[in-house]
Amino acid sequence: MTEIIDFIKNLADAEWIISHGGLYLVMLIVFAETGLFVGFFLPGDYLLFITGMIIANSMYPFDHSWSNLVFWNTGISVCAILGNFVGYWFGKKSGRLLFERRDTFLFKKKHLEQARDFYDKKGGSAIIIARFLPIVRTFAPIVAGVVEMDFKKFVHYNLVGALIWVFSLVSLGFVLGENQYVKEYLDKIVIGIFVVTTFPVLWKIIRFK
Repeated sequence: MTEIIDFIKNLADAEWIISHGGLYLVMLIVFAETGLFVGFFLPGDYLLFITGMIIANSMYPFDHSWSNLVFWNTGISVCAILGNFVGYWFGKKSGRLLFERRDTFLFKKKHLEQARDFYDKKGGSAIIIARFLPIVRTFAPIVAGVVEMDFKKFVHYNLVGALIWVFSLVSLGFVLGENQYVKEYLDKIVIGIFVVTTFPVLWKIIRFK
């Protein structure tokens, strides 16, 4: 448990990310968070913001920062899209057996139920909205597979949701990456992003208890 907490803390440190795989690590994390139910604890939102800051101060793989922004936005979006496809496939293959599975440290049935409730209310657009909601974004594609959502519709919502989520947060970090205030108060900004993106989920949990 301590190792997981330390890992999440390190993901708020741009230098640590760069020295441990760089943005390829980010791509792997985004895939895991959006495709594997064990990735629900990963901090996708503020990680994407920090990724934008890293891109703004990097000349890899191109010499022009804007070219790098497009390159990494595209690569990370592909990982987010593939992750949801894996989640959908897993949900479709596992079916309702997931809802009968016993809770473990990495698997909580209540997370699936929260995603299903959210999906029932929002329909296909839940796949897009869920991108901005921690925990829910991990389980929304799985639930879509369980209820056998029309695959063509899922493809559409998956593509749109991934592009909006990745491009908006990474680009925001990129634009603010050179701002001295942002650099000095990055820790507070990270906490703010975490609170803003997590509050809706916490409110939902409290409301439906």
